[in-house]
Amino acid sequence: MQFTIIAAVAGIIGTTGMTLFLYIIDKSGRINANMVKALGSAVTRTVETSLLPGLLIHYISGIIFAFLYFNFLQMLQMNDVLSLVLAGGIIGFAHGFAFSFVMVILAEHHPVEQFQNAGFQVAIVHFLAHIFYGLLVGLMFSLYSV
Repeated sequence: MQFTIIAAVAGIIGTTGMTLFLYIIDKSGRINANMVKALGSAVTRTVETSLLPGLLIHYISGIIFAFLYFNFLQMLQMNDVLSLVLAGGIIGFAHGFAFSFVMVILAEHHPVEQFQNAGFQVAIVHFLAHIFYGLLVGLMFSLYSV
Protein backbone atom coordinates (compact mmCIF):
# COMPACT_ATOMS: atom_id res chain seq x y z
CA MET A 1 0.00 0.00 0.00
CA GLN A 2 2.81 2.43 0.90
CA PHE A 3 4.50 1.73 -2.47
CA THR A 4 1.28 2.72 -4.26
CA ILE A 5 0.88 5.96 -2.33
CA ILE A 6 4.54 6.98 -2.72
CA ALA A 7 4.48 6.16 -6.46
CA ALA A 8 1.32 8.24 -6.93
CA VAL A 9 2.83 11.14 -4.98
CA ALA A 10 6.04 10.81 -7.03
CA GLY A 11 3.94 11.01 -10.19
CA ILE A 12 2.24 14.16 -8.94
CA ILE A 13 5.54 15.78 -7.92
CA GLY A 14 7.31 14.74 -11.12
CA THR A 15 4.44 15.95 -13.29
CA THR A 16 4.24 19.23 -11.39
CA GLY A 17 7.96 19.82 -11.89
CA MET A 18 7.74 18.91 -15.56
CA THR A 19 4.66 21.09 -16.08
CA LEU A 20 6.29 24.07 -14.37
CA PHE A 21 9.43 23.62 -16.47
CA LEU A 22 7.36 23.58 -19.67
CA TYR A 23 5.22 26.49 -18.46
CA ILE A 24 8.30 28.66 -17.86
CA ILE A 25 9.69 27.82 -21.30
CA ASP A 26 6.31 28.48 -22.91
CA LYS A 27 5.90 31.82 -21.11
CA SER A 28 9.28 32.96 -22.44
CA GLY A 29 7.46 33.21 -25.78
CA ARG A 30 10.24 31.54 -27.75
CA ILE A 31 8.97 27.96 -27.84
CA ASN A 32 5.39 26.65 -27.80
CA ALA A 33 5.88 24.17 -24.95
CA ASN A 34 2.44 24.15 -23.31
CA MET A 35 1.91 20.39 -23.09
CA VAL A 36 -1.14 20.76 -20.85
CA LYS A 37 -3.06 22.87 -23.36
CA ALA A 38 -1.83 20.74 -26.26
CA LEU A 39 -3.17 17.59 -24.58
CA GLY A 40 -6.43 19.24 -23.53
CA SER A 41 -7.10 20.82 -26.88
CA ALA A 42 -6.53 17.48 -28.59
CA VAL A 43 -9.69 16.40 -26.74
CA THR A 44 -11.72 19.62 -26.66
CA ARG A 45 -10.52 20.89 -30.06
CA THR A 46 -10.13 24.40 -28.65
CA VAL A 47 -7.43 26.07 -26.54
CA GLU A 48 -9.97 28.02 -24.49
CA THR A 49 -11.43 24.88 -22.86
CA SER A 50 -8.23 22.82 -22.78
CA LEU A 51 -6.76 23.52 -19.32
CA LEU A 52 -8.76 21.13 -17.11
CA PRO A 53 -8.78 18.15 -19.53
CA GLY A 54 -5.08 18.77 -20.23
CA LEU A 55 -4.20 18.80 -16.54
CA LEU A 56 -6.19 15.60 -15.94
CA ILE A 57 -4.54 13.79 -18.85
CA HIS A 58 -1.06 15.02 -17.91
CA TYR A 59 -1.35 14.14 -14.21
CA ILE A 60 -2.96 10.74 -14.79
CA SER A 61 -0.21 9.94 -17.29
CA GLY A 62 2.43 11.19 -14.86
CA ILE A 63 1.11 8.95 -12.09
CA ILE A 64 0.96 5.91 -14.37
CA PHE A 65 4.51 6.52 -15.63
CA ALA A 66 5.72 6.96 -12.04
CA PHE A 67 4.55 3.41 -11.32
CA LEU A 68 6.51 2.17 -14.33
CA TYR A 69 9.59 4.14 -13.25
CA PHE A 70 9.26 2.82 -9.67
CA ASN A 71 9.05 -0.77 -10.87
CA PHE A 72 12.11 -0.32 -13.07
CA LEU A 73 14.05 1.41 -10.29
CA GLN A 74 13.11 -1.37 -7.92
CA MET A 75 14.54 -3.96 -10.34
CA LEU A 76 17.88 -2.11 -10.36
CA GLN A 77 18.29 -2.81 -6.63
CA MET A 78 20.26 0.36 -5.96
CA ASN A 79 20.33 1.73 -2.46
CA ASP A 80 21.82 5.21 -2.51
CA VAL A 81 20.09 8.48 -3.29
CA LEU A 82 22.42 9.72 -6.02
CA SER A 83 22.30 6.46 -7.99
CA LEU A 84 18.52 6.34 -7.84
CA VAL A 85 18.12 9.99 -8.85
CA LEU A 86 20.53 9.49 -11.77
CA ALA A 87 18.78 6.25 -12.77
CA GLY A 88 15.47 8.12 -12.76
CA GLY A 89 17.05 10.76 -14.99
CA ILE A 90 18.32 8.08 -17.37
CA ILE A 91 14.86 6.53 -17.57
CA GLY A 92 13.52 10.04 -18.22
CA PHE A 93 16.16 10.42 -20.94
CA ALA A 94 14.91 7.27 -22.71
CA HIS A 95 11.27 8.18 -22.15
CA GLY A 96 11.82 11.75 -23.39
CA PHE A 97 13.83 10.59 -26.40
CA ALA A 98 11.03 8.27 -27.52
CA PHE A 99 8.25 10.71 -26.65
CA SER A 100 9.88 13.57 -28.57
CA PHE A 101 9.81 11.56 -31.80
CA VAL A 102 6.22 10.48 -31.29
CA MET A 103 5.16 14.04 -30.40
CA VAL A 104 6.68 15.53 -33.56
CA ILE A 105 4.90 12.93 -35.70
CA LEU A 106 1.53 13.23 -33.94
CA ALA A 107 1.62 17.04 -33.84
CA GLU A 108 0.95 17.22 -37.57
CA HIS A 109 -2.50 15.72 -36.89
CA HIS A 110 -3.38 17.91 -33.90
CA PRO A 111 -6.84 19.51 -34.28
CA VAL A 112 -5.59 22.95 -33.17
CA GLU A 113 -3.28 24.69 -35.62
CA GLN A 114 -1.18 26.28 -32.86
CA PHE A 115 0.11 22.81 -31.86
CA GLN A 116 0.60 21.34 -35.35
CA ASN A 117 4.20 22.43 -35.73
CA ALA A 118 6.36 20.67 -33.14
CA GLY A 119 9.84 21.13 -34.51
CA PHE A 120 13.29 20.43 -33.15
CA GLN A 121 13.17 23.08 -30.39
CA VAL A 122 9.84 21.82 -29.07
CA ALA A 123 11.13 18.25 -29.11
CA ILE A 124 14.31 19.21 -27.21
CA VAL A 125 12.35 21.09 -24.54
CA HIS A 126 10.03 18.11 -23.98
CA PHE A 127 13.02 15.77 -23.96
CA LEU A 128 14.61 17.87 -21.19
CA ALA A 129 11.29 18.05 -19.32
CA HIS A 130 11.12 14.23 -19.26
CA ILE A 131 14.66 14.05 -17.84
CA PHE A 132 13.59 16.51 -15.13
CA TYR A 133 10.50 14.35 -14.43
CA GLY A 134 12.72 11.26 -14.16
CA LEU A 135 15.11 12.98 -11.74
CA LEU A 136 12.19 13.97 -9.50
CA VAL A 137 10.63 10.50 -9.60
CA GLY A 138 14.04 8.95 -8.91
CA LEU A 139 14.45 11.27 -5.92
CA MET A 140 11.04 10.28 -4.58
CA PHE A 141 11.86 6.59 -5.04
CA SER A 142 15.14 7.06 -3.18
CA LEU A 143 13.29 8.64 -0.26
CA TYR A 144 10.93 5.65 -0.24
CA SER A 145 13.59 2.94 -0.56
CA VAL A 146 16.72 4.19 1.19
